[in-house]
Amino acid sequence: MFADYHVHTRFSDDSVYPMEQVVKDAIAMGLEEICFTDHVDYGIKEDWDCGHPIQYREDAPLANVDYPAYTALIKEMQDKYSGRIRVKMGMEFGMQMHTVSKYEELFARYPFDFIILSVHQVEDKEFWTQDFQRGRSQKEYNERYYEEMGHLVNAYSDYSVLGHMDLIVRYDEEGIYPFDKIEPMVSEILKRVIERGKGIEMNTSYRRYGLKDTTPSMDILRRYRELGGEIITIGSDSHEPEHLGTGIEGAKKVLKDLGFRYFCTYDKMKPVFWRL
Repeated sequence: MFADYHVHTRFSDDSVYPMEQVVKDAIAMGLEEICFTDHVDYGIKEDWDCGHPIQYREDAPLANVDYPAYTALIKEMQDKYSGRIRVKMGMEFGMQMHTVSKYEELFARYPFDFIILSVHQVEDKEFWTQDFQRGRSQKEYNERYYEEMGHLVNAYSDYSVLGHMDLIVRYDEEGIYPFDKIEPMVSEILKRVIERGKGIEMNTSYRRYGLKDTTPSMDILRRYRELGGEIITIGSDSHEPEHLGTGIEGAKKVLKDLGFRYFCTYDKMKPVFWRL
């Protein structure tokens, strides 16, 4: 099974990739299944129908997915390309504790196949701008990041996998924070994920970001396996044509070498297991 389970389109504020072109490109490269996972980031972004003008950052609207248009176009792609590729409907929920209720309402409105729970910002402060890290020591911002994630996996259950679990590494200008310092917090998060029948993703974007380790790190992947974790998806986190499908086969080998037996796709929020 050749599947990409983290795919963005023009419905995300940081992509201009047309959805139908994504489908055509996926078919051309032999992908058998894709899941669209466009961004929703309450606290930082607003809905298109919020009742007042959307703010822009440079040329990008600070807006969440246009939900009616998104769901309608995915249905069109499923029908139009049936028999050539399986197209699944997901979203990437960039959650914070003070926004949980908004995601509960959103999840109840649409028939999702798959939800990525990601932590893209904390206290409405983004990582890539360094707003979150500024004024904190490396210890403080790493621990605060995992603290928020821990609260979320205890408070919210309508998700499938944790996305790019150590995302903070990508934007850590101080370098790699030692795993042993955060291992207790990470282990508690992973235990809760496993208890609730959820999973984590292996995100192949670490290649294009020039990271020295996988995303999440090999340490996190090993710990997940040691704790009995089995549900894991693989996604490119694509935003452009050159990202789509990249690193998927290599990720399978890494997982197999670590002792995982399966990777997952999803259907109606239920994992489907495929042998590595």
